[in-house]
Amino acid sequence: MKKLLKIMVVLFCLLILGGLAAGGAVFYGFWHFGKGLPDYAQLASYEPPVMTRVHAADGSLIAEYAREKRLFVPIEAIPKRVTQAFLAAEDQNFYEHFGIDLKGIARAMLVNVQNIGQGRRLVGASTITQQVAKNMLLTNEVSYERKAKEAILAIRIERSLPKDRILELYLNEIFLGHRAYGVAAAALFYFDKAMNELTVAEAAYLGALPKAPNNYNPFRFPDRALSRRNWVISRMLEEKFITPEQAEEAIATPLNVQRGRHAEVFKAEWFVEQVRRELFDLYGSEGLYDGGLSVRTTMQTAYQKLGEQVLRDGLRTYDRRHGWRGPIASVDIAENWLEALQAVQEPAGLTPWELAVVLEVGAKEVLIGLKSEDKGRIPFDEMKWARPWLKGQKVGRSPGKPSDVLSVGDVVAVTRLEGEGVPTGTFGLEQIPAVSGALVAMDPHTGRVHALVGGWSPELSKFNRAVQALRQPGSAFKPFVYAAALDNGFSPVDKVMDGPFVLNQPNGERWKPSNYTNRFYGPSTLRLGIEKSRNLMTVRLARSVGMDVVSDYAGRFGIDDNLQPTLAMSLGAMETTLLKMTTAYAELVNGGKEIVPTLIDRVQDRRGHAIYKHDTRPCDGCFAASWHEQEEPVIPDNRTQVISPATAYQVVSMLEGVVLRGTGRKVAAVGKPLAGKTGTTNDARDAWFVGFSPDLAVGIYVGFDNPRTLGPKEGGSGVASPIFRDFMAGALKDKPSIPFRVPEGIRLVRVNSVTGEPARPGDRGVILEAFKIDQGGRQAVLDGSDDGGPRLPVGAGAPSTTFGPGGLY
Repeated sequence: MKKLLKIMVVLFCLLILGGLAAGGAVFYGFWHFGKGLPDYAQLASYEPPVMTRVHAADGSLIAEYAREKRLFVPIEAIPKRVTQAFLAAEDQNFYEHFGIDLKGIARAMLVNVQNIGQGRRLVGASTITQQVAKNMLLTNEVSYERKAKEAILAIRIERSLPKDRILELYLNEIFLGHRAYGVAAAALFYFDKAMNELTVAEAAYLGALPKAPNNYNPFRFPDRALSRRNWVISRMLEEKFITPEQAEEAIATPLNVQRGRHAEVFKAEWFVEQVRRELFDLYGSEGLYDGGLSVRTTMQTAYQKLGEQVLRDGLRTYDRRHGWRGPIASVDIAENWLEALQAVQEPAGLTPWELAVVLEVGAKEVLIGLKSEDKGRIPFDEMKWARPWLKGQKVGRSPGKPSDVLSVGDVVAVTRLEGEGVPTGTFGLEQIPAVSGALVAMDPHTGRVHALVGGWSPELSKFNRAVQALRQPGSAFKPFVYAAALDNGFSPVDKVMDGPFVLNQPNGERWKPSNYTNRFYGPSTLRLGIEKSRNLMTVRLARSVGMDVVSDYAGRFGIDDNLQPTLAMSLGAMETTLLKMTTAYAELVNGGKEIVPTLIDRVQDRRGHAIYKHDTRPCDGCFAASWHEQEEPVIPDNRTQVISPATAYQVVSMLEGVVLRGTGRKVAAVGKPLAGKTGTTNDARDAWFVGFSPDLAVGIYVGFDNPRTLGPKEGGSGVASPIFRDFMAGALKDKPSIPFRVPEGIRLVRVNSVTGEPARPGDRGVILEAFKIDQGGRQAVLDGSDDGGPRLPVGAGAPSTTFGPGGLY
């Protein structure tokens, strides 16, 4: 008995000693492996990297920026079905354990004993908390030391964070394959659904992925993926998260996954890239790619699409007028034409056209082969435009037969022709334009840019000619010289001599500007001068007003903040951007109010708080909780007045005349109230048309990136104004014809559009001329008016008080 008691005492002591040793080992382990661990407290305020999403004004998705494609969703917004799928698959005791699941470890040990005997892969027992510790604070190193640190961190995390916060971090941080991080991004990628739309089967598949996304890739290993999904469904049933009926239905459901989302990302590379640059300047790389910003831009998708189309059509039309520059390449097709064609690299900017190789040249058509192994034909009618290109943008004789244009083995760009009466397999000959250009469309009242196109194709060049290219605006600057004159005592019917002008320059040379036609027209009204774009009149007008004044107006309108006060600048010899010019014209039609162009309406952070707004005006009463027929809030207009509304309208009226009777007559075909001005620089190196309707301002620029002539008789009227016309025709197609708004202080009087004299019964070419009431106008014109209204007094500020000889000579 004593012997047995001694044995029991010894065993008890050994047990105590063993316990103490084990406790000491555990304590030592905590001390040893717990040294220098990452600060887990940061998880309380941690926000995982989330992708920035950019939307057009109508809500269309136009861009996503991310290093990791993740959408952050608070735990409250994650459907219970989704969390249950992950808990069933990864950690069914999550809400019960303290960071380490002792039951799970014991169960895993038993399973692994069986797996070792059967040669199967060992299973782990990591809890969701341990996975959070590993994914966010440690590395993926496979070692006992890392597992020990992971366990210690898991216990510490559980003591400092609520369970729901840990689960929120896990579900938003976990990688689920195909660059999808977090359950929200994965739901979109695999099923094109928001999480609240997921079925049991779909939620179960997402729950199957954390273990090994690549192993259960549904596109490479569909059987494996289906088996793993069904296992998760069975686990959900076992945990009583779903009913047997739901489990049976889910298991019978096919995977139905799809690569990528069906949600269309509207392609608008020029606009989007400029937005990206601005966001980068505002928030830096981390804010842009990890900040989870929600950006609402000013882009109207219909206008952007239309702008890209009309600019490309305009550049293509111009390029065809100037001939065929030859094939992209020439290959030997004697052995295998397909291999020879596929070896040719597609040139940048080819999309949406295709490469083709000429197989046969006939009398009326050529036979071609394409990379798709199809064959087709190019009729001679589709090659008649291809006159030989000559130096100086000139062209040779028109081709008389296909062999004048193409030879066997030539690799060319082609476009498929479709339509009634067009045989299948018919193609047109194409050529990537050498010329480039840009288009900007904006709301003239707010500065919101609705469309921005920076060239033929971003594949060809990332250089954005709408905002980065500094080019001379030429005659497109003249309206601001006239605005300075009208603001300083002139009226639209004052006359300026259109005759020879010679200026001796400091270097001893003589500056002798000339009109585009190289003719002189004698005394002409300001209206006629701008409608016909008379250079000599503009120079004289600028000299009379003073180039210091003109320079001030160029700065006021944001065209050039430091314009050199030399007379050549009055003809647009400075350099500026298309966006600046379009903004300046917008300030004319909006009544002379300053606007700041913007591509971004607002930016929200990941929590939905607005952190940037373009419109910063105060609005008392705009955030009322409910409507009780209170007075509508009045938003103040605190914009700077660049010029008086009356002067702005006078310029608008004169620019409307440019469209109706002047250099912009091609634009009149739209049939809506439009105004604008052509611009052509020396040697026709730059072609412009900038103009507006009452509620839409649009600017067009065309030119070569390395400036050279556009060719004989090519300028703003022939190159740029047709693009403006086509854009406005599409943009205003379903809009009512709104006349330009006449401000207070303006009196409209009937005059002869050419002479500016009072209109008489039976006269032709009669217009309503705009005079300022406070300035006076021309007494003879007002006395001769037959509108029956009150006569206007002669103002002391008018250059002359009688009609006729007043003006500059």
